[in-house]
Amino acid sequence: MQKVLHFFDLNQKVNFKNELLAGLTVAMTMIPESLSFAILAGLSPLTGLYAAFLMGLVTAIFGGRPAMVSGGAGATVVVLMALAASHGVEYLFAAVILAGIFQMLVGLFKLGKFVRLIPQPVMYGFLNGLAVIIFMSQVAQFKFKENGIEHWMQGNELFIMIGLTLLTIAIVLVLPKFTKTIPASLVAILVVFALVYFLNIDTKRVIDIASVQGTFPPFNIPQVPFSLETLKVIFPYALVMAGVGLIETLLTLNMVDEITNTKGSSNREATAQGLANITNGFFSGMGGCAMVAQTLVNVGAGARTRISAIIGALTILFIILIGGPVIEQIPMAALVGVMMMVAIGTFEWASFRIINKMPRHDILIGMLVAVITVVLHNLALAVLIGVVLSALVFAWESAKRIRARKHIDDQGVKHYEIFGPLFFGSTTVFMDKFDVLNDPEEVVIDFKESKVVDMSAIDALNKLTEKYKKEGKTIHLRHLSSDCRRLIKNAESVIDVNIIEDPTYKVMPR
Repeated sequence: MQKVLHFFDLNQKVNFKNELLAGLTVAMTMIPESLSFAILAGLSPLTGLYAAFLMGLVTAIFGGRPAMVSGGAGATVVVLMALAASHGVEYLFAAVILAGIFQMLVGLFKLGKFVRLIPQPVMYGFLNGLAVIIFMSQVAQFKFKENGIEHWMQGNELFIMIGLTLLTIAIVLVLPKFTKTIPASLVAILVVFALVYFLNIDTKRVIDIASVQGTFPPFNIPQVPFSLETLKVIFPYALVMAGVGLIETLLTLNMVDEITNTKGSSNREATAQGLANITNGFFSGMGGCAMVAQTLVNVGAGARTRISAIIGALTILFIILIGGPVIEQIPMAALVGVMMMVAIGTFEWASFRIINKMPRHDILIGMLVAVITVVLHNLALAVLIGVVLSALVFAWESAKRIRARKHIDDQGVKHYEIFGPLFFGSTTVFMDKFDVLNDPEEVVIDFKESKVVDMSAIDALNKLTEKYKKEGKTIHLRHLSSDCRRLIKNAESVIDVNIIEDPTYKVMPR
């Protein structure tokens, strides 16, 4: 019994009133975003609501951070937009399952820390491009289809849509200045809904897009060919979705840790996120990750346990089963306004404030990632290119840092003191530091301030020792760290690293 209480965080004093109200509020804030993101991705609104329910419930029960809320987040959904458009929703579900498997593996093998390898400029570019995509996709809601052809709204229809959208935005902007007790986005939707309903205003509604009346999420094995070709299609999308989802989740987890002065488990949370996405893929949900805004609402309302997130998820299920006819009457202008504000909030405005303090290459990489994201709508490709370019820039900058300080001691031995890492990018510069022909009979290379990193470095050392050997000279390697010596030891079967030692110069540990 005590283990159960501990699992649900009930071995501490719990304010059930706060947990209940927080859960209900979170559910109300998740519904508009879940609907909007599903519609944004060209999916049925139900896939968004299913994702909100499934992600919320699974991560609330099994996650590593009490009081954190997960759902159908835009960052992960937009990753799969191009896949859904090109191959259909079944491929999307398959990609969500694969992304979940990746996330579970990250959690099970405790690899959460490696998600941080995505550089900040890439994240800036990704989020800024994502914000532009979300905003421009909302502009598309000002169109309608007639005989399969899209047309822009005109006349009163257009003016009403614009007016209601601006009203939604105004409420979202102004209300928080007076009170933050009730989520501004929820109030905006309710006000616009009431205005349209009681004044009988003729405008575009959710029902004009799709029906949201549903049942319990149906079990569905994605109808895709079980083949290598399918894997090639979904793999890059799943990989990026898993990475983006984990980044958003772990950043949110750290944020709640700081607010509550408690410590969550990143690996347990990664495993739960993976399990939730696998469940989504098999139960017609669009997948997702932790949601920053809803988590802040939850924590701000006083929630500190898993109870609030569970209540929020069950409330969404209730709405799916019972409240569909009401949700269908929500004006699209209200959702458009909310999503435009989400886009504005997603955009990393801080990147403009620090742009003059960032290295030029970071600025260019961030801009390139944003442009690729917007132009190609391929977030997988954008992030991959950004990471590769960042790695190449890092390698180039590190290669330029290798230096050699030279001097000849009283015994006539020449010393090369190496500074900076010796790896594939710096081997050419390293080799140019030595004057084999004019050096004395005995040479010492000191690695006290350096490190042999990879096989290219070992190969460089091998070539260098061979050059000195041909000239009949002796070379000694000093202060190699234990891992450097181990690396060289492992390479003896494939490369002849000619290290000559004598009683005077030993290979010493750092």
